[in-house]
Amino acid sequence: MTHTFTIAIDGPAGAGKGTLARRLADHYRLNLLDTGLTYRAVAHKLLELGLPLDNVSAAETAARQVDLSNLDRAVLSAHAVGEAASKVAVIPTVRRILVEKQRDFAKAPPGAVLDGRDIGTVVCPDADIKLYVTASAAVRAKRRLAEIESMGGSADFATILADIERRDERDMGRADSPLKPAGDAHLLDTSEMAIEAAFLAAMAIVDDVLAKRNKA
Repeated sequence: MTHTFTIAIDGPAGAGKGTLARRLADHYRLNLLDTGLTYRAVAHKLLELGLPLDNVSAAETAARQVDLSNLDRAVLSAHAVGEAASKVAVIPTVRRILVEKQRDFAKAPPGAVLDGRDIGTVVCPDADIKLYVTASAAVRAKRRLAEIESMGGSADFATILADIERRDERDMGRADSPLKPAGDAHLLDTSEMAIEAAFLAAMAIVDDVLAKRNKA
């Protein structure tokens, strides 16, 4: 690719959008940003400082200090950080600060794959490709349970399902940038789809757009 190219991937937790984003970024040699980690970085800083998650001033300061080139997935993937992040993410000023950082990231050559909750609707509304990756809450809960067990942990399916449903409600119901598919997004329901099939489906969509662009 000789021009900046943006792929926006949105969807609820556990639908497979993160894995799909990594595969697409690798295949098309694009920069990659899991925007959820930026909110997790803010939440992690507040937890680290022992500050309330609704401390707007502290959250804004933490958001301004987020370094997109230094997001430690291992640390930020902790469950408690994820729970805290979805509470921090409802603060409008925090969203605005992070969205500007995310937009700057997307503009850098050769382009980027960004995954999150509001990429196609808010962060990159002019993205070349918009994908909305989803799956039923039950399927996402099963995947999460399998992931925990594969790492030697144990968890209760009903608890995970309730957690996912609460998070969906919070993400979809917030007043600022709620989780929803962009009007021109391609829908990928991975409930009955392995990651390889989802990747091939997404790749077909991207290749089609690239082919049309090259003909223009």
